[in-house]
Amino acid sequence: PARSGVMKRFALPAVLLFSLLCVAVAPFVGMHSVSWEDILRSGGNGGRIFWELRLPRVLLGWITGATLSLCGMVFQALFRNDLASPDMLGVSTGAAFGAVLSIRFGFSFTVFGLFSALSTSAFLGAMLATAVIYAAGTLRGGGMSEGTLLLAGIAISFLFGSLNMIVQYGGGYVDTFRIMRWSMGGIQTAGFDSVRAALPGLLLIFCTARLCSRELNLFVCGEELAMSRGVPAERMRRLLFLAVSLAVGVNVALCGPIGFVGLMVPHICRSLVGSDHSRLCGASLLFGGGFLVLCDTAARTLWAPAEIPVGALTSSIGSFFFLWLLLRKKR
Repeated sequence: PARSGVMKRFALPAVLLFSLLCVAVAPFVGMHSVSWEDILRSGGNGGRIFWELRLPRVLLGWITGATLSLCGMVFQALFRNDLASPDMLGVSTGAAFGAVLSIRFGFSFTVFGLFSALSTSAFLGAMLATAVIYAAGTLRGGGMSEGTLLLAGIAISFLFGSLNMIVQYGGGYVDTFRIMRWSMGGIQTAGFDSVRAALPGLLLIFCTARLCSRELNLFVCGEELAMSRGVPAERMRRLLFLAVSLAVGVNVALCGPIGFVGLMVPHICRSLVGSDHSRLCGASLLFGGGFLVLCDTAARTLWAPAEIPVGALTSSIGSFFFLWLLLRKKR
């Protein structure tokens, strides 16, 4: 027990070091080598590659990974289910539905100069999925239990998944190819506009999770215990669900659906720092960001000059993790 306590005490600084190393090293990794002279010298190709392509991509990947990890952590505590995550409960699928409609029907507009028609449609799709899940969860009146919302989310995920396939099937070859590429998820950006657009989602979910860490600890122990300790369970559930939906909607709008990050990272961090959400929140933020940066660096370099979507890589890793988790629970 003493050794375990020492390891957990040093786990958070180790996760911080891992995250910083990923962010510091990843911009220098790629087909074209970039040196410090290229970075400091203005006008060179190496400097443009670093400042306009690689650094914004690394920062966007870090923000996206951190946001999805925090959303997964909140959902797992809220539903008291190790398998709960935004992509499993219909929020990501609803966002994908909005993006599929935008591509299929050629929507063209911008919001605040930051969000394109594709991004805005994906965000609205996530909000639609959230509204439908809540409507299904409260159809018979009364409060909303974790089990009801969980089953409603799974049903909505299948619904929007089937609608995505119907819309995709009705499109032409070009639209179908664009939908297929976007649905794989990818971190591709030029400049810092996408980074600025993704930052509010991270700040929203981090502040919400950090301020509600005590309530999340009590939710894990059961709704009855939480209510006996003065937690307004239904109102808190609404707040947390809305915060997760908003954050996921922003990220899916910018990067597409990137699966299994919100499922894997909270489990890994829980084994490192324990189950206290005040510490787990920081660990999920740091490890999730570094993990997705690492995956994205591998996705754009291992098959160079070709590049695979990072969502395909995380889904491949996550499928094995999911099976391992199921087998461990069965034992």
